[in-house]
Amino acid sequence: MKIVVLAGGLSPERNVSLSTGTMVAEALTSLGHEVALVDMYFGVKEKGAELSGLFGAPISEEHKRVSRQAPDLAAVKASRTEGGDSMFGPGVLELCGMADLVFLALHGSCGEDGRVQAAFDLMGIPYTGSGYLGSAIAMDKDLTKRMVADVVSTPGWKTVSYTADDIDGLVETARLPLVVKPVASGSSIGVSIAHTAEELRTALTEGLALGGRTVLEQYVKGRELQVAILEDKALPSIEIIPKQGFYDYENKYQPGAAEEVCPADISPEAEQKLRDAAVRVYETLGLAVYSRADFILDADGEPWFLEINTLPGMTPTSLVPQEAAAVGIDYNTLCQRIVDASLAARKQGR
Repeated sequence: MKIVVLAGGLSPERNVSLSTGTMVAEALTSLGHEVALVDMYFGVKEKGAELSGLFGAPISEEHKRVSRQAPDLAAVKASRTEGGDSMFGPGVLELCGMADLVFLALHGSCGEDGRVQAAFDLMGIPYTGSGYLGSAIAMDKDLTKRMVADVVSTPGWKTVSYTADDIDGLVETARLPLVVKPVASGSSIGVSIAHTAEELRTALTEGLALGGRTVLEQYVKGRELQVAILEDKALPSIEIIPKQGFYDYENKYQPGAAEEVCPADISPEAEQKLRDAAVRVYETLGLAVYSRADFILDADGEPWFLEINTLPGMTPTSLVPQEAAAVGIDYNTLCQRIVDASLAARKQGR
């Protein structure tokens, strides 16, 4: 098959996406597919008939490892010589139209929020993962929690849109501790735990740079566990034990920053609760192919749902590949199963 692996884009998770894209492109190439790895935002220099030569081109390993810091998006934007407001760089849509499938290695608001999926639906271009509606809802933490609050336990929350002038009032009325997280972001970018008024003030101030629409969520103490779903079935849970702090951006993508135990060392009853809850969220949001749900498991063995990712990372330190490996699915096979299940989902209108 001719497959475009679409990565990069213009979101705070750009670096993670490039790592995912490199890994996926290498895997698909080794499986015999003709692969073109493309940065969605910067596009390609080739035009017309030259585009076909990108399929099967060598895959650079430059971006395989994720850097410690999220990218400076203003600098990224300024470095695109073509300019313009389009999220699609030169030649991207034309190249994708030549492919049998586009493997979406995108993460965050530029690619995981349903807009790219909707564009491809209108153009008749098949792609991997969930459809546009489920992707859009899952990207919005507030909408997700509203939809699943009746089918799983989820910490209490309030979503606020604020400016700098509102921060004092929010701090004064807050019931601490709270988890502060942007409504539409992933990879724990912008997420912090506020135990004190000063920590909350700092978190809210920093949140202004990410749009100022923020979820203030009840802090639930417990173990951090995540459950991947592949082809509508839950994989074994994985426990995340950061060596310091919580599972933030740096701890997620720097090798050795966190201990990851899969299958998680929990009781069979707790494992089943986690898996059932993950599937209920997945089905309630109308998702397809694969995803990864995040939970806190409290001292009583109750899982508390936090959020779900429709295009989870496939980097060297990502969790979905580890969960798949626990049931005998290696990385290359996982990529092929995502391809096959996605083609089936598009034919079914999912």
